[in-house]
Amino acid sequence: MTKDQENPQPAQDAAPRIPAETGRLWLPLMVRALVCLGFGALTIFWGQPSLAVYQGAVLAYLVLLAAVFAWAAQLATPDSRLPLRVAAGAQLLAAVVVLLVNPVTDSGVTMALSAGLALAGAVEVGLSLKRRGSEEARVLGRDRLIAGVIALGTALLLPFFISLGAHALLGVAGGGAVLTGVLWALGALSLRHDVRVQAAAAEA
Repeated sequence: MTKDQENPQPAQDAAPRIPAETGRLWLPLMVRALVCLGFGALTIFWGQPSLAVYQGAVLAYLVLLAAVFAWAAQLATPDSRLPLRVAAGAQLLAAVVVLLVNPVTDSGVTMALSAGLALAGAVEVGLSLKRRGSEEARVLGRDRLIAGVIALGTALLLPFFISLGAHALLGVAGGGAVLTGVLWALGALSLRHDVRVQAAAAEA
């Protein structure tokens, strides 16, 4: 047995190849992180939000999330585009419900937000499970799984806080948003770094 056989080199299998489409996703992921962190900051620093503030904050959050999901769908690999568009549509539909709900109530806004987060979370969990057939899922699968679980958890918790009013509801939604924002900020920076390393290795 040769020395090379005794000490196989695993370098080629150390990290998955990052497709060009996936590499471009770092920017919408970073923007999504900023949207989530901005919403989370609002919920932390707004001491006594009214129902109108709650409605406006949720509406803006859902619209921005819809835009980011749609942007990511444009850059994603073909097998991820339709699910991401479904997630974008879910956020936009939830935003329309928040805008049109009459009379405006804590429960109406909350149920729309909860439904939008649940659908988007389910999409991300589903995308994370496609790791065997998708390079993009191999690269982003773990982060998508965590983000999906956070969204589903937030969606499940929100209805239990309706009776506590806008401040508590924003706190729950904002807590999930902060966790998601931190996750995707780190994920976006890591993806950008890995793409640059891969490009440098290819040029060497």
